[in-house]
Parts: sequence; structure tokens; C-alpha cells
Amino acid sequence: MPFSPRASFDWKLRTRTLALGPRTLIMAILNVTPDSFSDGGLHNAPGAAVTHALKLLDEGADLLDLGGESTRPNAAPVSPDEEQARVLPVLEAILKARPGTVVSIDTFHAATARAAVLAGAEIVNDVSGFLWDREMAAACAELRCGTILMHARGTPQTWKALPPLGSDEVLPLVENGLAESIAIAAAAGLARNQIVLDPGFGFGKLGNENYTLLARLDGLRSLAMPILAGISRKGFLTKTLAALGAEYAQLAPRTSQLPSGTLAANTAAILAGAHIVRVHDVRPAREAAAIVDAILGAL
Repeated sequence: MPFSPRASFDWKLRTRTLALGPRTLIMAILNVTPDSFSDGGLHNAPGAAVTHALKLLDEGADLLDLGGESTRPNAAPVSPDEEQARVLPVLEAILKARPGTVVSIDTFHAATARAAVLAGAEIVNDVSGFLWDREMAAACAELRCGTILMHARGTPQTWKALPPLGSDEVLPLVENGLAESIAIAAAAGLARNQIVLDPGFGFGKLGNENYTLLARLDGLRSLAMPILAGISRKGFLTKTLAALGAEYAQLAPRTSQLPSGTLAANTAAILAGAHIVRVHDVRPAREAAAIVDAILGAL
């Protein structure tokens, strides 16, 4: 199938508007957790987190996604109070050092979303799509912030027990789930131009189900809303690379040493219509996105 032009949108955040479509935006991941699947414990001290955030910005990140609770499989739940103790000092320090930074708070707790936006975050990134905390939609409507609604099948505690999906079930499941989240958002009073959708790679999609979702990602264009793809260092990519031989199998547990899989998947996602890619490694993602944007610009 030939490539298709990417639709353009204006994304309304708390204090500003971002143009989505003319080029791919790079969202950098900043986890201040001890247990995230790829970078847990690396940046959970406030000083280390701020240093890393500034490095990500210097490498060209357009947005920072700040998270204080891991959502890896079987992750231990964190209370909103503990989550806020992790993220708020880092958020405040980043905005003091770089006042113009667009920060997204990665949380599914309404209380944390409120605290972070009041402290200067522009976006709430809810991995549950407003389903795990029923106060979240009202909070985001009241805060008038940008929102990211992600599709998650089940929870981190139930993913390993989920039954497999047929190849024709994956995209409809995601479409229907995102449509439900959009309806919740609309009922709470959020405008469509406040919302970006994330299909939720790895969040309840098992193994090759993620490749099915990626191969059919352009089907989400039917929702007529901007798309974020968060594929960075996902386990289904490293499993594929590990099958190439012993050299790769040894590296697979250290996903940061296998960046090519993320670049390939991001390229496919952008060509399928993604407006934002959420990544651990900013510089290579930015370089690859520039090439793909040039391809789309030639259509």
C-alpha cells in the first residue's frame, strides 16, 4: 500500500497549542521510578532525573513525559502520595531550569494529575484512558490541559493471564477501547482538540499481537484524532532481535543496547500516521523521524 499523507491537528494544552502533523514530535521518557522495565532506578534521585531531563531536551526532545509509577507487568502499585513525592520536585526543578519546557505527567491518578498540572505540567498522559480512576476525566476537564488517552487491555497485574487475541481482533479491540475513552472525555467536557490517542503497545497486547497492531495502525485514522506511538524498547521488539542469534540474545535483557528495533518500529508507526513517538533515546529517534518526515513531505 502506498504511503498516505498525515493529517494535521492543533493540540490544545494548558497554556499553549502544539501543531501536530507538519513534523513528528519527539516525547522523551523520564521515569523517576526504581522499577520501570528498562530504566528503573537510573534517574529516581531528583538530581539525576533533572540532569537526564536537560540532556534529553538538549538532544532535541519536544516534550518530556514524567512518570513516578511503573506500569511494567506485575508492577507494585504506588499510592498517589508516593507518586507525587517522586515527580513534583523533579517537575518543579525542570521548569525552573527550562521554563518553556512542555511536560506531560504520566499518571492514572487524578490527584497526581491535579498536583502536577497546578505545578506547571501541560499534559496528562493516562495509560488507562480514563478507566482506572473515574475522577480523572473530570480533573482534566477542570484543568483544561492536554490529554493522552491510551488503550490498555487489563492491568499490569493481569496481563500474563490474558488469553491471546486473533489477528482480526486486535485493531477492533483498540478502536473500541479508544472510542470508549473518547466518549468518557466528551461527557466530562473535554474538547476533541485537547486529546491525543495512544494504542498502547505492550499494554495487554501479547507478543506478536503488537506487530499486528503496528501493521494495521493506519486503521486508527478512522478516529480522526492525532496518534502517539509508544514502542520504545518494548519486549516484543527485543524478543524478535534475540532470535537472530546468541549475540543478540545476550543483549536482549538490556534493551537500551538494541536501539535499532525501536527505530524500525517508530519508522513504521510514523508512516502509518503517528504524530508523536515516545522514546528513551532522543537523538536517534529525532534523526530517523526527520528522514521519515521528508518522505511524507514528498507525497
